[in-house]
Amino acid sequence: MFAPTQEEVRRFFCSAWAKSRAGQPMEAIETLAAGWIAEHPEWHADFADAEAAVARVYTDGPGRANPFLHLSMHLSISEQCSIDQPPGIRQAVELLARRRDSLHDAHHEVMDCLGQMLQDAQRHGRAPDGEAYIACVQRRATRD
Repeated sequence: MFAPTQEEVRRFFCSAWAKSRAGQPMEAIETLAAGWIAEHPEWHADFADAEAAVARVYTDGPGRANPFLHLSMHLSISEQCSIDQPPGIRQAVELLARRRDSLHDAHHEVMDCLGQMLQDAQRHGRAPDGEAYIACVQRRATRD
């Protein structure tokens, strides 16, 4: 299992963004990351300076999310959908994306469900509940 450090994650995203902007060859995961970064122009400056990114401390506060955590969640959801793990996530996300007419908006809603699943697992000291996660996404996909 791959367990990168915070610094490695930040350098990865900064490198992917730099390669994308320079038109350099990229690995598939870098291309995916750069695509999600492009969807978030409010954070382009955060990804433009790797040294500043590594040094920065992001705090949980109103109006200032951690862009590296946010982008990591986009990549996680993309990977989950690509392998349909947990089973049913691909269909649920596709349905939500159609309902919202935006994969990006759908991902943001899925992030809420993913975060809730992880928080519940941590709070109760148990494994993440993939079925509850899928049910959360499906509820969002079937409501207006």
